[in-house]
Amino acid sequence: MQSYLKTLALPLLLVSSTLAICPGFNYGIGNVQSLGGGGTFYDDSCNVVDGLTTNNNPCNEGIFACSPPPIIFDEYTNSFTGLRYACRTDPNSGTCGSDVISVCCRNDGN
Repeated sequence: MQSYLKTLALPLLLVSSTLAICPGFNYGIGNVQSLGGGGTFYDDSCNVVDGLTTNNNPCNEGIFACSPPPIIFDEYTNSFTGLRYACRTDPNSGTCGSDVISVCCRNDGN
């Protein structure tokens, strides 16, 4: 019985670890957190790869560009490489822990 449970658990772990937070995109941005404005930038494995913490409007702080109302992050500029990523909402986006992914981003060659 115990070996059966191990056999069953392994495929479930593999499936859960391969689910993308933003299928077809490179990255996802989590919702703005209440401790100052900003967003957290995740890769598809929920690793934090960049982010912004500010008490100012995150749309005016250099790495995120925002759409007109209803406001979403519509562009991200990587603070390390300068690459720009187009961002948009996606109904297939997921979560990283308790952080809901608000937009998905990919580099379209810029």
